[in-house]
Amino acid sequence: MTHLNHPGAESATPDWHVTAFRGDRSPLDAVRELRARILFDHGRRPDFRRADGTHVDDQALDFGAWHFIARRSPAGPPLGYIRLSTPDAGVPYQSREFLGDERYEELLAAEGLSEADVFEHSRLVVEHRARKLGLGQYLNALAVGAAHHLGARAMVGTSGTKDGQDRFHERFGFRPVPGTRRYVPQYTEDVVIMLHRVAGGAGRHHDLVTRLRDEFPVIAAAGATPVVAAPQAVRAAPVTLADAPAPDRDVWQPVLHSADTLTALLASGDVREVHDTIDDQLTELVRSREPACRDAAEIDRLKADQLDGVPPWAYGTWAWYPWSGRLVHVLPREEFRLVRTDRNRGRIERPEQRRLFGKRIGIIGLSVGNSAALTFALEGIGGAYQLADFDDFGLSNLNRLRGGVHDLGVNKAVLSARQMAEIDPYLDIEIQRDGLNPDTIDEFFRGGIDLLVEECDTPWVKIAAREYARDLGIPVVMDCNDRGMLDVERFDTEPDRPLLHGLLGDVKSVDLLELGHQEKVDLILAMVDAGRISPELAASFGELGRTLSSWPQLASGVALGGALCGEAARRILLGKPCESGRFYTDLEQQLHPSRNVYAGGAR
Repeated sequence: MTHLNHPGAESATPDWHVTAFRGDRSPLDAVRELRARILFDHGRRPDFRRADGTHVDDQALDFGAWHFIARRSPAGPPLGYIRLSTPDAGVPYQSREFLGDERYEELLAAEGLSEADVFEHSRLVVEHRARKLGLGQYLNALAVGAAHHLGARAMVGTSGTKDGQDRFHERFGFRPVPGTRRYVPQYTEDVVIMLHRVAGGAGRHHDLVTRLRDEFPVIAAAGATPVVAAPQAVRAAPVTLADAPAPDRDVWQPVLHSADTLTALLASGDVREVHDTIDDQLTELVRSREPACRDAAEIDRLKADQLDGVPPWAYGTWAWYPWSGRLVHVLPREEFRLVRTDRNRGRIERPEQRRLFGKRIGIIGLSVGNSAALTFALEGIGGAYQLADFDDFGLSNLNRLRGGVHDLGVNKAVLSARQMAEIDPYLDIEIQRDGLNPDTIDEFFRGGIDLLVEECDTPWVKIAAREYARDLGIPVVMDCNDRGMLDVERFDTEPDRPLLHGLLGDVKSVDLLELGHQEKVDLILAMVDAGRISPELAASFGELGRTLSSWPQLASGVALGGALCGEAARRILLGKPCESGRFYTDLEQQLHPSRNVYAGGAR
């Protein structure tokens, strides 16, 4: 039976092909080997491997139980497994052996259950290469759903605790039985008894369990397939794929061509696409200057005046983007910017726009900083930029950074510079793709910076950059990507201001070069003021390197951070009110029902 992503399903998990069998002894040896190998987990549970290197998990419970095996495709290798034991099998459950007969029977009596009412699910295992894809959730829901279909009033099972398996089961409506948690050497962790009452529903996964309860008869009727998949032949990559040119991941500057150099560029074969909307841009230019002009003939006359005898194809600039092969025809710089920022007027008037384009912005850290960089480029905050980041754009960045899968592997500073240049090819952008360190930080500040956006995770860089900024009188803004926290440090007006509002005392960057992991965590907690961070971020610190690979960040928070940095930077650079301090735009609070101005109806 192949799982399909049904409309309205609670999660867009991959498709899984699940088969079931009961009472057939022929696949059991392979099932036990599969289970034991996964449970062994590269030595984490050594009791599941024999001295000869084979894996063992022989249990009498296997006879008479339901066995569910999941694959990606019918002929694919098994990726996950779960067992469902039923009271008619006549074999004592794992839970009974764990508690002992007397304690187990006391538990059932306390719950008002008979042995015939209770089913047990156990041995949920998933191959490493299929983890975190929803397979464990799917298999567990299937076992619970099958038990519901077969008439269970309750389910019982043993659950590990080291990796949060008990919390996983709680999401299905299971609850830990008090007083049953103890260490089990075979599993090298604490184990606890979990109990589930069918009448109480299946927790947050109730809809999935209900759907799989109804699908169970079809899965059961389909029968088993061989547990050991047939070996797959290794296919060689197509020759054309192996010979295809690799992208240039280093270039970030567009090449600006005039009519005089255009022919040579077109003849080079380097142009993949040509985008020429110069006539439309000229129309927008006229309307930007003469908003009241609606007469088509008058607009054409003003466009001709603008061209002043130059053929349209030769007017303005042809921007060639080497990384995409696109050739784009745009207005000359001043006219281009006049039109591009025309909708800023009423918020940012043209004299202010020109003033902003005269500023040079430094941005350190182009993950969260990417949002600020693009916001600045879009809004016209800065005409020149200095960007620094040592890291490359990876797949896990695609939850919050603007970019496509074709950008994977590109340095984040390069990627940001490309995106900014595609908004405005006239921007002056320099980058440091090695990030900042004691050997490169001087160069970053050497060209002069009017405002610094600091979004780096490295404590030394955070402090060293502020030391330079304070010495040079450069204002600093920083978004924390938690609770909409924005830091503003006006070193341009407060040359003696303590770094990071004095939260770290009289810290020096030289003291932060050789910090250990926990020292970095403690320092960052002090920087963000641990008492004010969100509960989610606070909880994540203890999970880093255990259940979390890095800090949790969302695109919505990153986008908000770009907006906050942009607002603060524009105010600072235009001399408008924006004092030093720490400010919160907490969406959890902003969207609270108490903030609804139309609560109870519009008035």
